[in-house]
Amino acid sequence: MHYFFQGLSLLSTKGLRRYVLIPLGINLILFAGAFFYLIQQVQGWVNHLMGWVPEWLSFLEYILWPVLVLSVVLSMAFTFTMIANFIAAPFNALLSEKVELHLTGQALPEQGFAAFMKDVPRMLGREWTKFVYCLPRAIVFLLAFFLLPLIGQLLWFLFTSWMMAIQYCDYPYDNHKVPFHTMRQQLRGDLTGSYSFGMTVAIGSMVPFLNLLVMPIAVCGATAMWVDRYKTAHYAKR
Repeated sequence: MHYFFQGLSLLSTKGLRRYVLIPLGINLILFAGAFFYLIQQVQGWVNHLMGWVPEWLSFLEYILWPVLVLSVVLSMAFTFTMIANFIAAPFNALLSEKVELHLTGQALPEQGFAAFMKDVPRMLGREWTKFVYCLPRAIVFLLAFFLLPLIGQLLWFLFTSWMMAIQYCDYPYDNHKVPFHTMRQQLRGDLTGSYSFGMTVAIGSMVPFLNLLVMPIAVCGATAMWVDRYKTAHYAKR
């Protein structure tokens, strides 16, 4: 859990601040836009969905309305999070690279603007791999969220925490060209570490104002966790 707070402390580190600004700016712009768009549209969407409710169930309106609002908010949050991750992926990877250099003093083999641009398609492809992995599971756990009181909400939180660990720990792994399935296997082998980190990120994402900083904090923290817990273990197996 302390890696999240280490990530927070790394944000102000000299030499890293400029690499934090772009993912932070992307997060601020997209989520501010998403918030205002949601405020303007949510009433109309919920009214449209209520139009599909049979008349004989109209007495349940006071129960269904908050459920539909919550489902719309969760769906929008998921959508805009995916969009933000796609747009910010190259910059998050660059931030992760610089954090690792700061922590270890060891640069990646290929550096420079040309190498960075060459890797952008691979980085975006990796985000697509994560999206394909996440989407069907998100649908199942979202259904559980609404159909299984208490248990469904707990399962959704655990799923979200796992995906937070997958999302942010993947940046240093991808920088080292480690396959996605290998990264998942290593995180599964350290469920205590990966889940406690993911839960902390998930909780931070729910805190107003802090959630605007969560993306760069999590990238920095996940990279620190890779350096301390996973990097040596990964290369020792090779």
